[in-house]
Amino acid sequence: MKKPQLWGYLVLALLLAGWAPGARAQATSPVTVSPAFFSDTTPITLTYDATLGNAGLANYAGDVYIWTGVVTNLSTDDTNWRYVVGNSFGSPIAAEKMTSLGNHKYSISFTPRTYYPGLAATSEVVKKLAMVFRGSGGTPEGKGTGNTNILINLGLQVSFTSPASATTTVAAGTALAVVGTATAPATLTLTLNGTQVAQQTAATSLSTSVTITQPGVNTLVLSGNDGTSTATATATVLVPPATTTAPLPTSANPDGITYINGGTSAILSLTAPKKSYIYVLGEFNNWQTSEAGLLKKTATVDTDAATGRWWVQVNGLVPGQEYAYQFLVDGQLRIADPYCEKILDPDNDKFIPAVTYPNLKAYPTGKTTGLVSVLSPGAAAYTWTTTNFQRPARANMVVYELLVRDFVARHDYQTLRDTLSYIQRLGANVIELMPINEFDGNENWGYSPSFYFAPDKYYGTKNNLKALIDECHRRGIAVVLDVVLNHSTGNSPMVQLYGNVTSGPTADNPWFNTAAPHPYSVYNDLNHESAYTRYFSKQVIKFWLQEYHIDGYRYDLAGGFSQRAKTEATFENYDATRVAIWKDYYDAQMSADNGSYPILEFFAKGVSDTNPTDEGKVLSDYGMMLWGNLNGNYNEATMGYLGGSDLSYGYYGAQGGRNWGQPNVIAYMESHDEERLQFKNKAYANANGSYNIKDPATGLKRNEMAAAFFFTQPGARLVWQFGELGYDYSINTCADGVTVNNDCRTGNKPIRWDYYQDANRRHLYDTYRALIALKKQPVFAAPTTYTQTLGGNVAVKTIVVTGPDLSVVTVGNFDVTAQTASVPFPQAGTWYNYLTGEPLTVTSTSQAMAMQPGQYAVYTSRQLTKPTGTTLATTGAQAAAVFKLALLPNPAAGTTTVAYELPTGATATIMVQNLLGQTIRQLAPARQAAGAQAQSLSLHGLAPGVYLVKLQAGDQTQTARLLVN
Repeated sequence: MKKPQLWGYLVLALLLAGWAPGARAQATSPVTVSPAFFSDTTPITLTYDATLGNAGLANYAGDVYIWTGVVTNLSTDDTNWRYVVGNSFGSPIAAEKMTSLGNHKYSISFTPRTYYPGLAATSEVVKKLAMVFRGSGGTPEGKGTGNTNILINLGLQVSFTSPASATTTVAAGTALAVVGTATAPATLTLTLNGTQVAQQTAATSLSTSVTITQPGVNTLVLSGNDGTSTATATATVLVPPATTTAPLPTSANPDGITYINGGTSAILSLTAPKKSYIYVLGEFNNWQTSEAGLLKKTATVDTDAATGRWWVQVNGLVPGQEYAYQFLVDGQLRIADPYCEKILDPDNDKFIPAVTYPNLKAYPTGKTTGLVSVLSPGAAAYTWTTTNFQRPARANMVVYELLVRDFVARHDYQTLRDTLSYIQRLGANVIELMPINEFDGNENWGYSPSFYFAPDKYYGTKNNLKALIDECHRRGIAVVLDVVLNHSTGNSPMVQLYGNVTSGPTADNPWFNTAAPHPYSVYNDLNHESAYTRYFSKQVIKFWLQEYHIDGYRYDLAGGFSQRAKTEATFENYDATRVAIWKDYYDAQMSADNGSYPILEFFAKGVSDTNPTDEGKVLSDYGMMLWGNLNGNYNEATMGYLGGSDLSYGYYGAQGGRNWGQPNVIAYMESHDEERLQFKNKAYANANGSYNIKDPATGLKRNEMAAAFFFTQPGARLVWQFGELGYDYSINTCADGVTVNNDCRTGNKPIRWDYYQDANRRHLYDTYRALIALKKQPVFAAPTTYTQTLGGNVAVKTIVVTGPDLSVVTVGNFDVTAQTASVPFPQAGTWYNYLTGEPLTVTSTSQAMAMQPGQYAVYTSRQLTKPTGTTLATTGAQAAAVFKLALLPNPAAGTTTVAYELPTGATATIMVQNLLGQTIRQLAPARQAAGAQAQSLSLHGLAPGVYLVKLQAGDQTQTARLLVN
């Protein structure tokens, strides 16, 4: 079984990969200066708080360095730094090293005029110190909010001494004493909401009384001008407005956005109990507070633990136009709508290419800060074309798990849609997408969620996602989403409403725990005993099933859904509260879409003397499916180490399996969380004489043998992307192919579509393909009898499945030495090696067989036809001649590979035609033997667009569509 401590590695990997909780909703500068007022000849100490600004170094464990220069009277602008310290951003020097103060804070002391090299010899006037912070190699990088450079003013400086706090709350009509000071005589001007209320010339202080009447946010600005420079300070004064209590209109959704009046109006609803007042700010009101933008509260806002809703109707919208908006809560906190379906991100959207997300709405820079939600009134609804899709039965499920980012180079739904033929040809009938709802950053596995109803734009538009799902259904492939309801990052508005971006939720948070009750959580742990959390989770579950027509969920870290305190030793023990929570969620999912797949990432312990109840069986009996991690077991088997090679737990039923009554385990040899079989084969495998599993070809054959046992065990199976090609980069490999401990665990991985052209890897693919086709025979869904001999230390392992019209016997020698074993056959007679077609005469129901190391076979009681076009040897009847023309990659730029199969030797000609049928490029005709072939096709000189690639061999032709980028 999987050990959940891998989550510890995931946390570390996320942090090392550059994740930090971020402080996007916070404008506080990450740098303070002592003394506060100084000149360029004053010794100063800078203190950097890594949790503020962009929080890029919030959890960095190494040395921190400053990268700094000055902005002088000769600088062209604030980006024109002069007299920069150090020679290279990526190779800091000792003079730039900060002193760690603990608690994510660092300091450095210097005198500006002498610290910046060459500055002392000039008469330039220093106006600002400019800086960013970084790790020892230049990364990660700590900057200001919105990834801006950090600037500190010199010369004239002004500040408020009253009010003493940056934000003050008063009642309407309050006469507020305001006192401002300056470091030198200057003209001091005080404004309230842009209107001047006091002024003092040639002064170092200004005192007055200001009456505050405007409800909501009031802004005091103190400016000072000494004739050569201007400095400002800002203070905020809040006047809680009188709120209105009114029921939510019956036409409105309880949460999020409801478009009404033909898209010219929208009702916005927000759950925020015990808050005093809330405004909506956006492009429809120029980001200003107004009476029309003040939300009403429902009558139960402070008493009903499951509601606490606020709402407002926004009018005057133009259908077809997008509007950015936020909620301003209690005059201080700006948050995006937790239920919105699109988020604008000032830090990460700029790195999303237009080909992935065309015409992406620009962030409202200068109008607000933080994450912003989007209204889309009058947006055209997606028209679904596949309306009669039938989901595969659970016993027949072959799930293909993939990460869009690491599967197709353009990391978008459109390219994935064009690549579905590869997955369909393999035989997978379910695609499981790693999390695709809005997550922090772009380059991410997706397990750092912040918004649950918005698809992350890094993979494309919502309609492209729907088109992908639609096309999957047309091809008979179900789609399962990996969803993370165990935790959220600090960028979640539900964390920020009652908590802090960096320090997490406070005790009054309706959704989140202040600390996780189990040892494997990351980020901020959701409390699934809270009525708020249960309600929210059910809305998420309902949404994707109904809006996107998905076919189910894989619930990440499902074992964490409990408030009962746990340790590593007790985490998997039976927990009645966790069972009750999951039964409730299961019922909600079935109510939204009966027959959808509920898959839990949970590895409950089996029955034992100290644990008399198997939680996995209880959940399975209720209808849930559970992940079944066989990675370690199968990898020990492929590497030739028998002690840990017990494969029996991949079976859901009795006879050495789990003893569950239903086929509700999804077993896997590899997943996103596990090391790759072929990597460990090459690095650590066993050997004996000339038989060496570290040899790549031998290792791939061992993976074929593992697949034979994997797919002939009844029950659902899961394949991790490119496992069918023997992907052999470590899980810790970086995008450039270098393996660095855990540093790149969640980072980009090399995408190797060329593996398909390698003969040994193609043979592994076709073995998978043939075995998946065999698995869909009725005998595996409802066997008459099933027996397995798969335990550890068993060299020659066997599986026997019998049915009314077909029986299957799988046998393989996992040792590194030759073995002779008695193999059970249900009856004597002629059996057929399914993968090669060779007949075997069985004379005894306990047939003695001598087997070489790594030798395996899958025998069937009658001869079956394998999928057409496989490269596997056969002595049976040949399948119908087909080319199986494929273009990899597609879309492509530069070159693509034309892969095909010739049923007999022939002269092959490849032509590229435009949509008018004109041939614009042709490869030289080549005489080729029967079997798999591949030719490289140069695309240089072809304008971006759609072309037809035509293959002609003998008197047959086949054409494939090619998109050139």
